[in-house]
Parts: sequence; structure tokens; C-alpha cells
Amino acid sequence: MLLTRAEMSFDFEGARLDPVRDKDLVEWILNQFLYGEMTGIQVGHWLFRAPDVAAAKFLARQSLEEMQHVDNFLRMLRMMDMKPRPAHPLVRFLSTGMMGGSWAEHVCLEMAAGEGFVLVAFYAIIDTLDHQPSIDILRRAVKQEERHVEFGEQQTMRAIQGRAGRRRRLTGLHLVSLWAVRRLARFIQKRLPADHPVLRHMTAFLDHTSGCAEQRMERMGLIDRPLAAMSGARKALLVAEAYAAKLPGALISLVTLPFRLIAAPFRRRKPLTDTYLDDPYVRNFAAALPGADEADADERAA
Repeated sequence: MLLTRAEMSFDFEGARLDPVRDKDLVEWILNQFLYGEMTGIQVGHWLFRAPDVAAAKFLARQSLEEMQHVDNFLRMLRMMDMKPRPAHPLVRFLSTGMMGGSWAEHVCLEMAAGEGFVLVAFYAIIDTLDHQPSIDILRRAVKQEERHVEFGEQQTMRAIQGRAGRRRRLTGLHLVSLWAVRRLARFIQKRLPADHPVLRHMTAFLDHTSGCAEQRMERMGLIDRPLAAMSGARKALLVAEAYAAKLPGALISLVTLPFRLIAAPFRRRKPLTDTYLDDPYVRNFAAALPGADEADADERAA
């Protein structure tokens, strides 16, 4: 990876999250992760569009790993007597709404950037959650997330090599994802007690998370200077250019809208990212007795 574990780790000064005292908070955090892992179904879209056999083989393995991570988070929720619940709208936007329209957008925004955010959060949970069975699960899963991020970084650098226009457009879209992360951060900060031993670090941690994303952008070659040194007008221009490139597709979508509305009653069912909380597999997994299969909790994620 372009950033080390040490660079992505944040010092919480030994503060811990207690799954009993902080049950609502831990449950909320794990459910954001659960939704993110459920978006692993989107890997199938890119498997069909993989540029070469090596990339296709990587994605085939990743799709299985993402589904294993779904089981992991359901298992952690169950072990701590918590329930699967909906994800925050901004998490849904970052995970599904920012789904790329091209291979370059996928590897940059979803893998390098998106899973990069997740990786920093994984490290934070490993360092703070006072629940060893869950930590053991995450320590195995994090190795897979690291591989996903590294693949995204390498593929992004390959995709922008000699392509200044693509580099600018990816930077513009990346700025939108950073905006969404900051909005989510404000939502969290307004609703969490500032005197909590872990949460009192939240402002600094979120700044650290954004800083890691910016470092990754620089090391991939998307930007050649810190974002703070970039004018607001320049950032707005990059975002505008990124979305202007999507305009032809948007116009086609608008023209075909009447036909899609007519076909709507015959359209296939909603994707799993919309229905997973009502899926029998998730309901039955969450309702199982705690401890029923914890002995092999992570054999498949190793």
C-alpha cells in the first residue's frame, strides 16, 4: 500500500469502546460496516468489465471475501446482542451512490479511496473495541481490505498515466467523496457526547482520516499539492469537469426515462443493498443463538 499501517493508525491514548456501556454506538458503527460489505455485490459488475485476466481473478476473489465479511459483521452483532439496522444515508451514498461509471472510477473511488476510508476505520475499531472475539475477526479481515486498497491504488496509477484529463476528473469526484465524509463527520459530532473517552478524539480522528485520503491522492498522482493550497475555484472547476463528463450519459438516461417508466412494473427485483435487512439469510443469522458457531468464526476469512 502507498500508506503504512502506522501512517493510517490514530492514537486514541488507550481509550476503549465498551460493548455494554457503548452498545448503541458500537451497534451503529458495525451496521455502517455491514452495509459497506453488502455492496460487495457490485464487484460482479466490474468483474464483467475487468481489463485483463489478472484483474478478473482478483475481483473474483474479492467478491467472495466481501460476502465473508458480511457474515463477520453479522456474527459480531450477534455476539454482542446487537441487531442489523439500516445504514446512514451518507454511508449509502459513499458506498453505492459513488459507484463508478468506468473502470478508472471504480478502482480510484471505490477501492483506493472508499476502501481506504474503511481501512482507517477498521484500524480504529481494532485499537479501541473492548471485545476480543470481534478484534480477532477484524484482524483477519483487515488483511483482505489492505489487498483491496493496494489493488485500487496500483490500478488507479495505471489508469491515469499519461491521461491528464482523466486525472482531473477523478480528482473532482474524489473531492465529492471527501465532502460526503465531512458531512458524515458533522452528523456524528453533533450527536455524540464530547466527554466520552473515545469520542473526545473524534474531531482529530476525522481530520486524520481526511489527511490519509489526501496523502493517498498525492501518492497516486491525482494531485501535486495539498488540497489546502488549492483554491476553492480550482476545486469547483475540477468537480464541474468531472460531472460534465457524465452529462452525455445523463442525457441518454433522461431521453430513455419514459420507456424505463413503462417497463418499471416488469423490472427485476431491487438489489440486495436495498433489501438485505429483510433477507431470510440475514434475519436467521442475526437470530441464531450466540456462541453457536463462534469456534470457526473466521476460518473462511483467513
